[in-house]
Amino acid sequence: MKRVLALCCALALQGTAAERAPYVPVVTPDGATLPYEMDRGVKVFHLVAEQVKRELAPGMVINAWGYNGQTPGPTIEAVEGDRVRILVTNHLPEETSVHWHGVLLPNGMDGVQGLNQPRIEPGETFAYEFTLRQSGTQMYHPHADETLEMALGMEGFFIIHPKKERHRIDRDFAIFLPPRCSTSISSASTAACSRELRH
Repeated sequence: MKRVLALCCALALQGTAAERAPYVPVVTPDGATLPYEMDRGVKVFHLVAEQVKRELAPGMVINAWGYNGQTPGPTIEAVEGDRVRILVTNHLPEETSVHWHGVLLPNGMDGVQGLNQPRIEPGETFAYEFTLRQSGTQMYHPHADETLEMALGMEGFFIIHPKKERHRIDRDFAIFLPPRCSTSISSASTAACSRELRH
């Protein structure tokens, strides 16, 4: 019931925000949008990689890893052409990094630890800064010990709204599905996915 109320409140608030914003804000059910501050024309976001607890169903709480107290991490929203600075602080018990999956950016900001950036050690902060040169629905996730870190829930959406809107939309939702659930939309796979999520 709490989740239904939260979603209804998000939808109601989104209507007012959409009237003010140059784009329709994304709703991430059971999630949040990462706030930012402006610093001399740059949108500055703060991500904290940390251990989190996540209630999947009433009474079913798991230990996970995520960003800013949640998994998936908060949705980052910006507009094509924006300059962004994303400060990532590591509160995990191991090193990490953040890869901006699908985002066109300078090689040194791509977040592949050991290849094009140093690892972010526990307690350290790394500043990613780049200009957004495309629009679309992208994501972020680690490229450090990604097998473990992604399996524990470290991922989030990175929504880049187009500078010029082609078609105005009423609502925009971002939802992560387990990999096996997103390969087909047939009723058989939907039923299999539902069984998997219950076990």
